[in-house]
Amino acid sequence: MIRLLLLADTHLGFDLPARPRVEKRRRGPDFFANTRLALEPAIRGEVDLVVHGGDLLYRSNVPAGLVGLALEPLLEVADAGVPVVLVPGNHERSVLPYPLFAAHEMLHVLDHPQTVELIVNGTKVALGGFPCVRDGIRDVFAGRLRATNVLGVDADLRLLCIHQTVEGARVKGYTVPNGADVIPGSAVPDGLAAVLSGHIHRAQVLDRDLGGRALAAPVYYPGSVERTSLAERDEAKGFMILEFEADARRGGRLVKNTFHKLPARPMFAVAIDASGLGAATLSETIQRELEALPGDAVVQLRVEGELVPEAAEMIRAARLRAMHPPTMTVDLRYRRAGGC
Repeated sequence: MIRLLLLADTHLGFDLPARPRVEKRRRGPDFFANTRLALEPAIRGEVDLVVHGGDLLYRSNVPAGLVGLALEPLLEVADAGVPVVLVPGNHERSVLPYPLFAAHEMLHVLDHPQTVELIVNGTKVALGGFPCVRDGIRDVFAGRLRATNVLGVDADLRLLCIHQTVEGARVKGYTVPNGADVIPGSAVPDGLAAVLSGHIHRAQVLDRDLGGRALAAPVYYPGSVERTSLAERDEAKGFMILEFEADARRGGRLVKNTFHKLPARPMFAVAIDASGLGAATLSETIQRELEALPGDAVVQLRVEGELVPEAAEMIRAARLRAMHPPTMTVDLRYRRAGGC
């Protein structure tokens, strides 16, 4: 039996300025904290293998120090003797910055189409994959898959690790149809126990295409470790632990999938029509709305309407920070009447 921990879309570095101009609670530490929580089972030796499905970082152009901090949790897992496979995602522009920082015999970065072959618990495991294809994956998927040679490797367990959208994935209440930037369900090949993917932030398992036909191998999305936008406010965030049995003829067999929730911060949108409100009334309205929310909430405060000069002072950053606890994160969006 092989126990594999799958996480993705950690987006480390998001809202984490190197030289913050204002002291306030930022989102950056939340992403690091949940990434470390997700990897704890590996540090404790409770899994045999870790796959990170991509978007380790929140963007490609980042300082070397951030790359070092982002890789640190994965290197701790590698130091504990647990192999780690990492897929560069679209936020890294398909390339891991400062790749020398990832130099470790137990950390494998799929920086080109390839297959990593491992012996885990006496089982021959083949993990094929390639960096995110940001445009036109439908037309090049078959070629990238062949280039990995994962289906040609003699192994007891074969897995494909990618950072792509597969037909039928559900995003923000929308089911993804087939398209140029989507892998068709029919393109998922036989001979794999599973496809492990990042890129879709909602945790889900795909086992059929849009026509209802069974996929040759199930596709697992663990989702992001934290909420990145209001569209995700109702989604659970976490990671997966997958258990596989060896089967050289079929490429292995998944016997159990468990989704583990992480403590994602609650998110809310608060809309206030400020037209004609005086400064005191607007201040009281904002404070009342914020006090009704959990103390650790992430809030998008939407103020609309033409503000009188005195009321405009109430939505300045310093004033707003005085209206909510320091444990809360508030992002102001102001829209004038009939404007933006």
